[in-house]
Amino acid sequence: MNQIARWPNHPANRTIGSMLLVVDIGNTNIVTGVYDDRTLAAHWRLATDVKKTSDEYGILFANLLTAAGIPSQRLSGAIISSVVPALTGTIEDMLDQYFHQHPLVVTSDSDTGLTLRYPNPKEIGSDRLVNAAAAYHKYRRDLIVVDFGTATTFCAISAEGHYLGGVIAPGLGISAEALFARAAKLAKVELIRPKAVIGTDTASSIQAGLLFGYAGLVDTVVRRMEQELGRSAYVIGTGGLSSILAAETTSIQKIEPLLTLEGLELLYRRAQGTVKR
Repeated sequence: MNQIARWPNHPANRTIGSMLLVVDIGNTNIVTGVYDDRTLAAHWRLATDVKKTSDEYGILFANLLTAAGIPSQRLSGAIISSVVPALTGTIEDMLDQYFHQHPLVVTSDSDTGLTLRYPNPKEIGSDRLVNAAAAYHKYRRDLIVVDFGTATTFCAISAEGHYLGGVIAPGLGISAEALFARAAKLAKVELIRPKAVIGTDTASSIQAGLLFGYAGLVDTVVRRMEQELGRSAYVIGTGGLSSILAAETTSIQKIEPLLTLEGLELLYRRAQGTVKR
C-alpha cells in the first residue's frame, strides 16, 4: 500500500479519459494498477489475503484510487489474472459491486497472440501467459522470461510467437522461510546483498547463500534452456524480487518490473480487437 506511483500530472489539472483497472492476484502479493489510455497512471502492491471479503477489498481499492486522485467513475474496464482461485471470485465480486465492472479473467483460452505448445494449456499459470504475451509483443524475438515471485518461473517463447514451456522453482522468499523454519539456530535476516560471498557472521553467510546461490540457480537454468533451444535468447527479469536478484546474475539482460501489468493492459486491448497482430 505504500508504493503509490502518482501520475505525472494531477487529474485536477487535466481532462481524464476512460481508464482500465488491471489486477494480478499472486500467492504472496496482489499487484494492481490503473491505465489512463496506454499510460500506467498508478500502481500498488498489496499483501494477498484470502480471508478478506469482497467488501474489505472494495474499501481498500476505493481508498487507493482516492489517495492517487483517480475518480472511480472514470473506470471503463477491468481485467484479472489470478493464480489464487479462492480469491478470483472475491475480486470479481468486488469489482462488480464497488466499481460496476465485470472484469475479463485471463485463461489459456484468452487471446494472447501466442501459440501455446503445451499438451494441456490449462496448466499454464495466467501470470506466466500474461508475462509471455507482454514480452513477445514488445521484443518479437527468442525470449526467456524469469519471474521472481512466490515461485520463480522461467518461460521460453520463440521468435515465431510459440510459448514453448518453462521451469518452476521455489522462490527466494519461500526458500528462505524453509531454511529458517527447519534450522532452529538460524534467525531470519533481511534479503540484501552482503559485502562478500564469504560471510564473517551468520547473517551475512545466510544472505550470501540465498542471494548468490539463487543467482547461480537462475544462470544455470537459463543456460540449460538455451542449450535445449539450440540458440541464445533475450532474457528478461520481472516480479517483486527482480531488482534484488537480477543484478547478481550474468544471464538477465533486461529488468521489466511492471511486465505483468503491461501484459494485462495488452490482453484487454486484444480482447477489444484494438491490437494489430
